[in-house]
Amino acid sequence: MSDKYQLLKSIIKQSNSIVVFTGAGISVPSGIPDFRSASGIYNQAWKITYSPEQIISHSFFLSHPEEFYEFYKEKMCYPNAKPNLAHLYFAELEKKGKNVSVVTQNIDGLHQAAGSTKVYELHGSIHRNYCMDCNKFYTLDDILKKKGVPHCDKCGDIIKPDVVLYEEGLDEMTIQYALSAIMTAEVMIVIGTSLKVYPAAGFIRYFKGKYLILINKEKTDYDQNCDLVFNEDVIEVIKKISWRNF
Repeated sequence: MSDKYQLLKSIIKQSNSIVVFTGAGISVPSGIPDFRSASGIYNQAWKITYSPEQIISHSFFLSHPEEFYEFYKEKMCYPNAKPNLAHLYFAELEKKGKNVSVVTQNIDGLHQAAGSTKVYELHGSIHRNYCMDCNKFYTLDDILKKKGVPHCDKCGDIIKPDVVLYEEGLDEMTIQYALSAIMTAEVMIVIGTSLKVYPAAGFIRYFKGKYLILINKEKTDYDQNCDLVFNEDVIEVIKKISWRNF
């Protein structure tokens, strides 16, 4: 099926406006586990009886900040993770003059680390943290250096990661930018997401361009609606369409 990869390569080459919609699967090759696979975060054993979904909820963060941060620092933060071939490929497309926008459900910041400049983080970022009272900004390194629950060194209140927890809504401005990118793109490439987490998964419905492409190891309910589907590892796909090794 080499023609399939040649077609994807040709579509990307001929298109100027591309939106890349990414989920946890694109960062797995960087050493960050996904959520729902057999080895994903939601299926890993944890030392307390609460489920991961409970722990990373807004109400749990407020009522059990110690347990939240113990889980968050160990399971959600990967400060040593580096961009992989897929992140680098799309950043390189932008550098070569393509209009590439990234809409991501990930909070790891790897798209920006790779060099992408138009990245809309639907679920926030571990690299942004703010005091809940005075709003002072803290980096990920600041958070990880503090033992237990991190408190603001200015006012003493708890610092909260700028990530969207369960029971919280998405940022309206980020939604607007993301939908604008999706609605105006010629090509949409969906990577590493089961398309089961709403409202983010519903964003695909706003695409009105020429080609909808899906790269995901597992089949999704949207496969039949796509022009090209690759049920395989994203790195293997990128290797077959890339003009050079990174």
